[in-house]
Amino acid sequence: MWNEAMLDEMLSCPSEELIKDLCDIEGDIMILGAGGKVGPTLSVMAKRASEKCGKPRKVYAVSRFSDPFVVALLNKEQVETITCDLTDEEQVAKLPKVPNIIFMAGRKFGTSGNACETWEMNVVVPAIVTRHFGPARYVVFSTGNIYPYTNLEKGACDESVAPNPTGEYAMTSLGRERIFEYAAKHYGAKVLMFRLNYAVDLRYGVLYDLAERILKDEPVSVTVPVFNCVWQRYVNEVAIRALKIASNDVEYLNITGPENLTVRETAKKLAKALGKEVSFEGEEGDKALLSDAGKCMQLFSQPDVLADELIEMQAQWLLDGGRHLDKPTHFEESKGRF
Repeated sequence: MWNEAMLDEMLSCPSEELIKDLCDIEGDIMILGAGGKVGPTLSVMAKRASEKCGKPRKVYAVSRFSDPFVVALLNKEQVETITCDLTDEEQVAKLPKVPNIIFMAGRKFGTSGNACETWEMNVVVPAIVTRHFGPARYVVFSTGNIYPYTNLEKGACDESVAPNPTGEYAMTSLGRERIFEYAAKHYGAKVLMFRLNYAVDLRYGVLYDLAERILKDEPVSVTVPVFNCVWQRYVNEVAIRALKIASNDVEYLNITGPENLTVRETAKKLAKALGKEVSFEGEEGDKALLSDAGKCMQLFSQPDVLADELIEMQAQWLLDGGRHLDKPTHFEESKGRF
């Protein structure tokens, strides 16, 4: 039977490779925006790996922390929590200046009709943060949404593809990257842009979204027919290890799984695992938002859990009554309206 403690343990267990890499990184680590979907287990993983590498190091998790479950998890693992509104310059100015920053703060949903709030969080906040922390080392969570939607025959976008964002969320995500590029140029910051396409945590993710529709006997849209996703434990580990390769020249890294998954076949596999039937709606399109993570896998190896196993895990999580975070990916959105 799946339970919350088992899942969090899997997502926050550091590998030997991570422990070795952290031995080469000096100084404390701060995760900004740590109260979101990925931040809690990433923070715990960073703390555990730091303890195992034998270097005295503080790991700070910074957020507004609206979920008491998250605070309890972090406190239990001796991660130092700081409540802070990153849009408030005075509050940011009180944060301890550490040399290693994992920047996860951002806003996606609610952009349509209220875009100014997204511009503040995704562009203004990075400016506030980089002015305060200056020449730190940053791993900056970004998104594959900055790439153009590609024809399926052409394949996925690697890091050499020029950004061509669709919609204001994607535009602000590129804006976030530009602010950190400015910090590298003018403040001496070392930066890695962490372009993530759909982490799977079992409590949220593309697989959860598909499975939820199947369980509700709702049709699955095939308008965007193909997607990428990746196990969140791998995301956590690569984000921390990537501190080592952040550079004043600015590095760019796509993070996702090695497979391009079709919505139709994935939904059928989920339905079978759930003991349900599945139906589909919409016309199958010929474009999708796909990332090529070959560079990441050359540097950090492949994810340890691949798509078919994730599908089985996702189905079992739901059958065992696992909770959800009510944070849909809207991966089927092709107009950039979030």
